[in-house]
Amino acid sequence: MKEKLVLVGNGMAGVRTLEELLKLAPDTYDITVFGNEPYGNYNRILLSPVLAREKTIDDIMLNDISWYEDNNITLHTGKEITQIDRINRKVIAADGTTAAYDRLLLATGSHPFIIPIPGKNLNGVITFRDIHDVEAMLEAAGQYKNAVVIGGGLLGLEAAYGLRTQGMDVTVVHLLDSLMERQLDKPAAALLKHQLQEKGLNFKMEAQTESILGAERVTGVRFKGGEEIDADLVVMAVGIRPNIELAKASGIHCERGVVINDTMQTYDPRIYAVGECVQHRNETYGLVAPLFEMGKVCANHLANLGYARYEGSTPSTKLKVTGIDLFSAGNFNGDDSTEEIIVQDQSRGIYKKVVIKDDKIAGAVLYGDTVDGSWYFQMMKDNTDISEIRDQLMLGQHHIGDAGHGGQNAAAAMSDDMEVCGCNGIGKGEITKAIVDKGLFTLDEVKSHTKAASSCGSCTGLVEQLLVATLGGDYSATPTEKPVCKCTDHTHDEVRAGIRKQKLTSIEAVRDFFDWQTPDGCASCRPALNYYVLAAWPAEAKDDPQSRFINERVHANIQKDGTYSVIPRMWGGITNPDELRAIADIADKYKVPTVKVTGGQRIDLLGVKKADLPPMWADLNKAGMVSGHAYGKSLRTVKTCVGQEWCRFGTQQSISLGVDLEKLTWGSWTPHKYKMAVSGCPRNCAEATIKDFGVVCVDSGYELHVGGNGGVKVRATDLLTKVATEEEVKEYCGAFLQLYREEAHYLERTAPWIERVGLASIKKIINDNEQDRQALNERFLVSQQYSQIDPWAERASEGVEAYEYAPIKVIKKEAAK
Repeated sequence: MKEKLVLVGNGMAGVRTLEELLKLAPDTYDITVFGNEPYGNYNRILLSPVLAREKTIDDIMLNDISWYEDNNITLHTGKEITQIDRINRKVIAADGTTAAYDRLLLATGSHPFIIPIPGKNLNGVITFRDIHDVEAMLEAAGQYKNAVVIGGGLLGLEAAYGLRTQGMDVTVVHLLDSLMERQLDKPAAALLKHQLQEKGLNFKMEAQTESILGAERVTGVRFKGGEEIDADLVVMAVGIRPNIELAKASGIHCERGVVINDTMQTYDPRIYAVGECVQHRNETYGLVAPLFEMGKVCANHLANLGYARYEGSTPSTKLKVTGIDLFSAGNFNGDDSTEEIIVQDQSRGIYKKVVIKDDKIAGAVLYGDTVDGSWYFQMMKDNTDISEIRDQLMLGQHHIGDAGHGGQNAAAAMSDDMEVCGCNGIGKGEITKAIVDKGLFTLDEVKSHTKAASSCGSCTGLVEQLLVATLGGDYSATPTEKPVCKCTDHTHDEVRAGIRKQKLTSIEAVRDFFDWQTPDGCASCRPALNYYVLAAWPAEAKDDPQSRFINERVHANIQKDGTYSVIPRMWGGITNPDELRAIADIADKYKVPTVKVTGGQRIDLLGVKKADLPPMWADLNKAGMVSGHAYGKSLRTVKTCVGQEWCRFGTQQSISLGVDLEKLTWGSWTPHKYKMAVSGCPRNCAEATIKDFGVVCVDSGYELHVGGNGGVKVRATDLLTKVATEEEVKEYCGAFLQLYREEAHYLERTAPWIERVGLASIKKIINDNEQDRQALNERFLVSQQYSQIDPWAERASEGVEAYEYAPIKVIKKEAAK
């Protein structure tokens, strides 16, 4: 028989835990849910738009009653659990309803804090926490004029703005001298206050409420000092307190919240807890992202997998308050040990501050334009050295600047039919509809459902803005390092470290060691794991062709009509009459429809039939040519200019150096495609400063540049160092390439890798430590012994994987008479 799981609390944290559990172990439990409200699970973040009459209750419903029925979950609505019988393992509701449990999940949420002052129980004094509160506020707005909101935090401002849209005169009362002091510094708070005043809100700052006036219904508010103002409605929004009464009465250990460990267990091992009611490592949480992280860990243990841990959430808040975007993280106020970079455009409602300590980001606060909040936060979390990008830091990750629009962000200013994701042709309206209709909360969920931001990634900031703009309220994005894929919770770095430490030399060994959730993996993890084992153990690991993309599997680029492209290697862009004659004869022999010179200084034969690939490769091999790896996550080309040999401006022999570098590095498999170039002088005709590794020759030697790329999102290189000899160029080239091969995530180009780990950390390893540099180069040379085998020759002359190129034979049989 199935075990019985009872959930107490039908809110976002508890039901998200059930959703995660149903993904992992859908048949493990008979599930019963108790909720105080007469609804399914709704999105509390979107109560503000309901108050503003921009959405209905149905619009914000995440799991309606039919969802529980579809998943065979027993739902008791409008029933409050008042007792937990831990000895007999059952819960008892106020109306006498009971339910037995083998595992109990507490998700009782929090209570709004009510200031203990005279008049707090008068009619018209309410909180802003649930649908009932919203209905009471809307009813009051239809009958009365004056509203007072006590509390200048997020909830208070959302409530005040919603009431203002309903025509009430609203005064916000705040105890301190600046709004939202937990999320904003004083300059940003002043901007917020100014913009809210322009929207019709009134403020009474540094005011302490002494009592609420009235006989049966509220008529006013009195402050310390004797001042009074009229009020027909008072909304208390001064914070929340974990709802621990049930747990305490049941003898479960509580402090400020229900105390849990890293597996979400309470002191009773049969009872788990998640959400706003819990206390973990002395911290309580009130924003959505940490609660969903808790739910994922809890589901892992309820499903008896037992390897996930919740280690707390780094404080990062990305919010939308009354239509204005805010972001804050870390020590955004700074102190005597920090320095600040500030950009402000008051007329456009833009304020950005980054706090720096020891060349690392210690905190940030962004107002009006939060596109780069996740970027700053990731660098803060990774302790990235920003000294090399300090001059460009405030321009943003993609140097796109601010969208302006009077405090709106770029996404909010777009019409629904405007395109957000150019790679996949996804418009704003399609994304926002998916967020609302499918109950999406994270960037990954939007990627999965709409494909937006899943290709080049340049629209990621816009998609995040759409999440904030659509969800509003206390939406909070807490970026964390992502797992390899949905088959595991382990990150790329954890997997790579395990492969090295445990000497895992096959994909199967990796999946077994890390308890992969999908026995055979998926299209995302198989190519990554295949690369990781090959990079770590080049002598021992065996390539798995079926775990490669089609282009790498057949060693040619498939075209839209199903034919293939063949590009032989031309060392440093150099060719000769014999090679050209051979290419011309081969093009004639196989009736190649298009022959084109590429941007990488090679010749592309387009429109080749799959069955013709091996014999064509054999003919190219006879002419002395090998695969150009134009199809692979590997070294592609080394582009050169003519340099000192022919050019009157040339300073060094760029052609011969480029040829040597290509012969050194060809065949090497890398996390993503890898391009190099050698320019013979600073005029840079070979475009070395937009390559993954570029050499610019100067009179005194060679400048080595790294991390550039062209394409959709152009990025200029960073200067790695300057050396004097060609041998040093080769050593640094091998060392940098091997560091990239060993440390980058699969499908991560050198540019985002450098931005993630910081140029300073790469310089520290390669420039500052000769022993480390030489060791990296040596490991690269060893790996090349197993990589520099021409795959075309293997398949043309040795018949390797001949099945890939054999046409499928269709045998027709006559029907029996």
